[in-house]
Amino acid sequence: MTIKKRAKGPFVPAYRKETIRQKIILVLEGHTLSARDISSEVRVSEKEVYEHLVHIQKTISKSDRTLVITPAECRKCGFVFRKRERLNKPGKCPICHGEAIKESLFYIG
Repeated sequence: MTIKKRAKGPFVPAYRKETIRQKIILVLEGHTLSARDISSEVRVSEKEVYEHLVHIQKTISKSDRTLVITPAECRKCGFVFRKRERLNKPGKCPICHGEAIKESLFYIG
């Protein structure tokens, strides 16, 4: 039995009119969304969305707009992660050690 090898061509990325960050900014203007919602809207991974949000936060601060973040909250005890500086979802609650955590919400205001 022989295995046929396909000739690999060069990788061609998908054509985009605007960058991923520009798409995220457009999606967040006027809408409050979680990173999961943004990832499904822009069609990139959730991890990648968090990376882009960090850069968007910096670039938007130079203009008159801001990235407004509603902090994550523990579903079990209600602890709110207000002082958290990282944008990604926390692993577990520091009070009750529960892992059921509502995601942070983002919008541009």
